[in-house]
Amino acid sequence: MSNYYFVIVGHKDNPIYEQEFSSHRNADVKKEDHRHLNQFIAHASLDLVDEHMWNTSSMYLKTVDKFNEWYVSAFVTASKIRFIILHNIRNEDGIKSFFNDVYEVYIKFSMNPFYVINSPIKSSNFERKIQLFAKRNLNV
Repeated sequence: MSNYYFVIVGHKDNPIYEQEFSSHRNADVKKEDHRHLNQFIAHASLDLVDEHMWNTSSMYLKTVDKFNEWYVSAFVTASKIRFIILHNIRNEDGIKSFFNDVYEVYIKFSMNPFYVINSPIKSSNFERKIQLFAKRNLNV
């Protein structure tokens, strides 16, 4: 069973968008139990993401941390917005494709003159596209 927790982190280390994905059909029961733990792991990995960010010219940072069964992979945009995904199985190619797809949609969304950078994303269209990319690339 594959589980994913995806978060977009702004310049002030604030979560802009977050979403959980699971290949298990009855995942809603456990989702609330692990939500705070997932947020904690993602926030704790920000220092490592920032450290890796300066050591490479690539936007996709691969796996930057591991906490118990959770791997932490990251992607840093040109404007230094960080995409972080926690996952319990290895899927480097799928995660890289997922990040690239999300980056394209995020760029289009952030170019909207009514969107304020670093503010939470509350768009049902954006959420549907993220879920579509997760189904296509992460097999959930």
